[in-house]
Amino acid sequence: MTEVLVTAKIMPKDVEVNIDELLEKVKGIKEARFNSADKEPIAFGLVAIVARFVVADAEGAADNIEKALRSIPEVGEVEITEVHRLL
Repeated sequence: MTEVLVTAKIMPKDVEVNIDELLEKVKGIKEARFNSADKEPIAFGLVAIVARFVVADAEGAADNIEKALRSIPEVGEVEITEVHRLL
């Protein structure tokens, strides 16, 4: 089965969230295999995580990743920004 790379932009609930601890929780989701992440400064001390996951190309895979990320208490918003089929 083909795999896809799903990129998600994850915003913490507020500036007080420890971004390194949040990143560890993001890496630990079971719905997909963590690939990589970058920290993206937004404004006023707020930092977003841009995380990439590899998952089987199946209907609803990106939605499952989004749900898993939203279930982390420190997460404020999640946006799936890209989905690419891997060769």
